[in-house]
Amino acid sequence: MAYLLDFANILGGLLLGIPLLRRVPGVGTGLERFADRAARWSWPIGIIALIAAGFFLIVHLFDGRILHFEVVGLAVGLLLTWEKFTGRRILGSTGPAEPAGWALAIAIFGVIAVVVGIQGLFTPN
Repeated sequence: MAYLLDFANILGGLLLGIPLLRRVPGVGTGLERFADRAARWSWPIGIIALIAAGFFLIVHLFDGRILHFEVVGLAVGLLLTWEKFTGRRILGSTGPAEPAGWALAIAIFGVIAVVVGIQGLFTPN
């Protein structure tokens, strides 16, 4: 279950961070193609993130220690499923050429989610 949360954080972070990551030379175009293919799977990835993060949040609430993996997973899940839940888009389909405002904040959070997901792969539960 922990691997589901970690991979959901990594994939969800990549999908959220594409407006910022596509500016990386040599890597951005490949990530953008990946995001275009994976965009239709964004809400199932968000649901997996919500379920896994919710499970670990409940488990760790009884232990008395909430970890950042769960908080990031819940936020990734909410951001990826926002359109399905509310019918409103957070960002446009292509996003602005220069991310600014909420688009930039969500893109930075996406990069943080990737780092947290990678950290979770190497951190024992």
